[in-house]
Amino acid sequence: METIDIAGSIGLIAMVLLTVNIMMGIGISTSYKKTALWQRLPSKVKAIKLIDVHNYTAYIALGLVLVHFLIIPLDPSSKFTYTHLIQPWTAPHQALFVTIGVISFLALLVVIITTQKVIKNKIGTRTWRNIHVISYGTGLLFIVHGLVMDPLLKDRPIDFIDPEKLLVEICALLLIIAFVFRFQYKRNNK
Repeated sequence: METIDIAGSIGLIAMVLLTVNIMMGIGISTSYKKTALWQRLPSKVKAIKLIDVHNYTAYIALGLVLVHFLIIPLDPSSKFTYTHLIQPWTAPHQALFVTIGVISFLALLVVIITTQKVIKNKIGTRTWRNIHVISYGTGLLFIVHGLVMDPLLKDRPIDFIDPEKLLVEICALLLIIAFVFRFQYKRNNK
């Protein structure tokens, strides 16, 4: 397996983890414990602190995203250098979508940093919630990045029925459903 393939696989794992993480965050923000589904779950499942799982999956996903883009320049066929990670608009392949991926990473980093107790306490809950809304945009950005980027960095057109792209499309669908649910919940609970 080539380094570029490993980077792509790690990116897909991070995307799935971030999708699940955002869905957990939406569940937490919509009083999931009051739902009939939650009430029917076994007590061992209900004993799990979803907020802890949400936080840990964010840290793991952040680490995976970091590894994802740090190993791409290790593959000479990618023609990427570490400079391209700092200045993604100069990337040798699909610069716009590389830039979208980097912006997604930076947004994820901001959300995770501001979630640390020390920082969250300093900025206040209201500001923290406003910053945390970045997660929705981050989700859309990593979906666009994953859908449009050619996993082999050969600038090929998108193959929407490729298994990797189907996984991205499933994550996109789940996020859209979750976002609509969150929007309806907020509108109904004003």
